[in-house]
Amino acid sequence: ALLNHPDLHQFDLSSIKSCLSGSAALPVEVKQQFEKVTGGRLVEGYGMSETSPVTHANFIWDLNKAGSIGCPWPGTDAAIYSEETGGFLGPYEHGEIAVKGPQVMKGYWNNDEETAQSLRDGWFFTGDIGYMDKDGFFYIVDRKKDVIIAGGYNIYPREIEEVLYEHEAVQEAVVAGIPDEYRGETVKAFIVLKDHVTITEKELDEYARSRLAPYKVPKVYEFRDELPKTAVGKILRRALVQEEKTGV
Repeated sequence: ALLNHPDLHQFDLSSIKSCLSGSAALPVEVKQQFEKVTGGRLVEGYGMSETSPVTHANFIWDLNKAGSIGCPWPGTDAAIYSEETGGFLGPYEHGEIAVKGPQVMKGYWNNDEETAQSLRDGWFFTGDIGYMDKDGFFYIVDRKKDVIIAGGYNIYPREIEEVLYEHEAVQEAVVAGIPDEYRGETVKAFIVLKDHVTITEKELDEYARSRLAPYKVPKVYEFRDELPKTAVGKILRRALVQEEKTGV
């Protein structure tokens, strides 16, 4: 919201030294723009209601890595779990992020089935796909539920969104899988352009093709004035998918 304010450059933002981003994935391009405009540092953290609510964060005055959710908080253990092997993975291998610590919930109220799925052997399984680098920094690839399966390929929306955000005409972008009779799902991008900027679907598609593998390139683009969001500004991807399924 700050970066999109029409009178942004009329204000002195030098008092902003650091901010912590959470709730939704922080695009690298947005982080870079924020730090350029304010001169402060924008770092990303991670957590959810079930973890009261933080498990990871980047360091404010020390090393922080763009695109990373940071390192586990003190007293918190984190690992990458493989559904295929039933064990934990090493650096740079993709799997589900699992955490344990004093801030993790005891279970879901009156929902033993969901509790059993999420809490196993002392670990809370977050439902987020990610990986860890050699320095112990964690990265979110995407939500398990948001992975698009198109023609047998697993496609992660966040990777495509990062590319779209880097285009100078794009203010907001969200990618979702929509029903496709032949491929199961197909990739669709919902785009909000910056004020007083125009770009054609063909131009954006050519840009995406220059940056992405062919099977990851959106097959459909839709330009909108705004995207559905929660009260805290998180884009409601599921609402867009539901619109596609119901036609409403």
